[in-house]
Amino acid sequence: MSDTSVLDALVRAECALVAAYVERGVAPREAGAAIDHAFGLDARGGSPSATLDVDALVAASVAGGNPVIPLVEMMKQRVPVEHRAWVHRGATSQDMLDTALMAIAQRAVGEARSWLTRTAETLRRLAAQHADDVAAARTLTQHAVPTTVGARAAAWARGIERAVTRIDALGYPAQLGGAGGTLASFLEITGSADAAAALPAAFARAMSLDAPDAPWHVTRWPVTELGDALVQALDALGKFAADVATLSRTEIAELSEGVGGGSSAMPQKQNPAEAVLIRSAALRAPQLAATLHLAASLAVDERPDGAWHAEWPTLRELLRLALGASGHAASLASHVRVDAAAAARNAGLTGGRLVSERLRGVLVPLIGAERFAGLLAGDDDLAGALRALPEAEGLDVDALLDPAAYVGLAPRLARGGAAGAGGAENAHDGRGRAASDGSGHGVDE
Repeated sequence: MSDTSVLDALVRAECALVAAYVERGVAPREAGAAIDHAFGLDARGGSPSATLDVDALVAASVAGGNPVIPLVEMMKQRVPVEHRAWVHRGATSQDMLDTALMAIAQRAVGEARSWLTRTAETLRRLAAQHADDVAAARTLTQHAVPTTVGARAAAWARGIERAVTRIDALGYPAQLGGAGGTLASFLEITGSADAAAALPAAFARAMSLDAPDAPWHVTRWPVTELGDALVQALDALGKFAADVATLSRTEIAELSEGVGGGSSAMPQKQNPAEAVLIRSAALRAPQLAATLHLAASLAVDERPDGAWHAEWPTLRELLRLALGASGHAASLASHVRVDAAAAARNAGLTGGRLVSERLRGVLVPLIGAERFAGLLAGDDDLAGALRALPEAEGLDVDALLDPAAYVGLAPRLARGGAAGAGGAENAHDGRGRAASDGSGHGVDE
């Protein structure tokens, strides 16, 4: 995401346009070879922009409002005179900058995806390992019902896996429309409508990007869809990190990061440093995506005035956050520590009230709702109170109060099972929705 990476991608895009002309038989092969050689594209490794003065380019970019205008002049000075006409021929600045950003995004998202996949796989193993370890599920901050540590970890993994699915559906189209998005210049240069229409696909191949259906100078779905997918990934990582941070509180202590997290002033502390970094990225990301959408909605005319420019730093920052957060998440998942004993201890803090939902179904028919409410009042252990009830004679109080006996499908969910999976009694349509019996009620009802 550095300035050098952007400049490299811009130089590659300019050279790719020449390569597209060569592929279509419009430019001589000698031109393509000479221009590639001038920027080291005929050699392994290295930076195509190594011979360019980045600081000078930045300073010169202000006058024209983008870096492509001075870049083209810099590039031409390094190309043999007889081939200079092919540099940037027929293109507009937005063609090159959009294409360069798509190329950078494609590489960055590919790397982030590998971290996301690694994170999800690690969390799936953690979920299976702790599938049966009881913990208190919390709703609106309070103890609710029993769950398991593994079910919680599996939920983290599912969120990340879903984000990966969305990332996999992204497209990374090249941009080549000319000054007004009509490809008029390319029609003049190539000499035929068919040749001009084929040029964007050749350009995309040279950049290893998707062929565009049409110019998207002011139809910014490639940028907004990319931003939305990145935010979804950061949302999922943020949820994972937020739970780690919360559950690593001293008074809860069900999780810990296990490494790092020192304090400059308090030597006893082990702060959840990676969770904090991930959360900070997740908190910033939605506003960046909102900027991309605002820019897309204000992309006026056939080339936008300012809206396009607002995308460049915004998209780069969002990609930076996705890379950093996904890398930290993979690290965090690999060394997060579970204290199953602490989770079990916390589940017992309310003296059996964690299974109140279950107790209501058993006891209200025996003692009525009012006496049941009185039974739950206070914070005494419920076991003694239940054994003192004449109506509860014959009940296995220990089994009734055992949170492990009321975790529902949590172990199954932790091991990768689906809550909606099952036999014919759980009929669903092709999209996983409960099928209807025609009366407006689901068949499960």
